[in-house]
Amino acid sequence: MLLHLSTWPEVESYLGRSQGIIFPIGSTEQHGPTGLIGTDAICAEAIAKGVGEATRSLVGPTINVGMALHHTAFPGSISLRPSILIQVINDYVTSLARHGFTHFFFINGHGGNIATLKAAFSETYYHLANLQIPHSDRLRCRVGNWFMCGSVYRLAKELYGSEEGSHATPSEVALTQYIYPEAIKTAPLSPEVASGHGIYGAEDFRRSYPDGRMGSNPDLATPEHGQQFYELAVKELSDRYLEFLEK
Repeated sequence: MLLHLSTWPEVESYLGRSQGIIFPIGSTEQHGPTGLIGTDAICAEAIAKGVGEATRSLVGPTINVGMALHHTAFPGSISLRPSILIQVINDYVTSLARHGFTHFFFINGHGGNIATLKAAFSETYYHLANLQIPHSDRLRCRVGNWFMCGSVYRLAKELYGSEEGSHATPSEVALTQYIYPEAIKTAPLSPEVASGHGIYGAEDFRRSYPDGRMGSNPDLATPEHGQQFYELAVKELSDRYLEFLEK
């Protein structure tokens, strides 16, 4: 059940049986010479829809732009500042809390969002308490990072070993290949790929990681691998979401 394809009476009826909602959140940023700029949002959206179907839960609109300031020296990358992303999360949750939603599960596809999301949750709890919205003391927010699922991590290491890297990874590229096989990209990739540098400003990031990859070899990705990652992530995050609803 997708929020944007529902009517308000349908949502009102849904609230009679569940007060939980799933939000996909990702990023719009470079993913190396062969990775789609929308990778993080694409992966989060597909997995969130799968979790929604598996748990008969409402799925909100994808938050496509996240905190990716360090990628903005690469053309096409878009970022929100952390302070703005915090406000976006606050407004999303506040709007729906007024209607009776209490459990917000963010399925995340971008590591750069994690710290900001956790800060946003704290700000939102405080904000809702001050507004004295009914049941605000029962409001819960949680982030589920699909790429950090234990089953996903184990398969990535089994398939790719150290060539999984930490950005523009073969696992996330494989998932986009499964979701959008018509958009598979090819390009020459140097066997030498940068890794181990700190993350600071955007220009420094591009100097440190000239082609955008961080220790990864996305040439190893296949759509068949992507299907495996999808199924594992949907299963693990569905279980986590159902447990979360009991909190």
